[in-house]
Amino acid sequence: MKKPIIAIILILLFLISGCSNSSSSGAIQKVGLLVPETVNDQVWGTKGYKGLLRIQSAFDAEVFYKEGMDNEDTVSDAIREFSDKDITLIFGHGSEYASWFNKLAPKYPNIHFVCFNGDVIGDNVTSLNFKSDAMGFFGGMVASEMTKTNKVGVIAAFEWQPEVNGFFEGAHYQNPEVEVKINYTEHWDNVDVAMQQLDQMLASGVDVVYPAGDGFNVPMIEKLKEEGLYAIGFISDQSDLGEATVLTSTVQHVDLLYEVVAKDFNEGKLKPGNLYFDFDDKVITMGKFSSEVRPEVQAKINESVETYIKTGNLPNQVD
Repeated sequence: MKKPIIAIILILLFLISGCSNSSSSGAIQKVGLLVPETVNDQVWGTKGYKGLLRIQSAFDAEVFYKEGMDNEDTVSDAIREFSDKDITLIFGHGSEYASWFNKLAPKYPNIHFVCFNGDVIGDNVTSLNFKSDAMGFFGGMVASEMTKTNKVGVIAAFEWQPEVNGFFEGAHYQNPEVEVKINYTEHWDNVDVAMQQLDQMLASGVDVVYPAGDGFNVPMIEKLKEEGLYAIGFISDQSDLGEATVLTSTVQHVDLLYEVVAKDFNEGKLKPGNLYFDFDDKVITMGKFSSEVRPEVQAKINESVETYIKTGNLPNQVD
């Protein structure tokens, strides 16, 4: 009689162990993050790090990150190191990783590679793209409503950024007479060039600026605060940099998107290729409004955002 009892106990232990494993551990066990600069920039890099921590908390995963990953050789070495650690999901926090992942991913079929705002190929590479023209549009509406000189400006990193044209169109929709000045630094983190361009804009009479870049975003807002002028925050809700300075922010909830992607990967649902996200996915929102922005203007922006979420039409596509 003892042998059947022992066998039953062993079977029960096996089943309990199997159930426990299936509920507590999925495809995600180890996740890696590569950032081109630092996770302490208070804007883009910090968002990526917070996303990694969300994954760690939600899935009880081990997480690893490397900073200064800004060329193919360092990225290649990092991926090799991550592979040796049995990491199966790697985020490259930027558009620059698209070409590198396209080239390196075939060597690592057991790893899924994720980057942002790029064009990717392959069965194990995904690019997460923010449809950021709309957030720029709403930021432009606020800027042109609040300018006293009828001159607003946007300083972006690259011409391809959709939010730049969105800002231009939104500013002109709200105020057809407004002048919109646009400059590009050709680098996400070139603070010196950005500040020179800001000085030129301010000298020309611009009094509301949209600093659409990572590394130069915060110092530009601090400069505008010193001058008693206005800014539109970028990527994060930057009202904490000056409630009377930051009229609102165009917020990309990158950290939330990390968790969404991780969940899909964990369930075997993460698709390769170029994926697109917008306000209706709740990963893009407008930030807190400054008390400087009149209540009726805030109401108009909020109503326009809701209409866009429901219909996909921006205000200039409805009127």
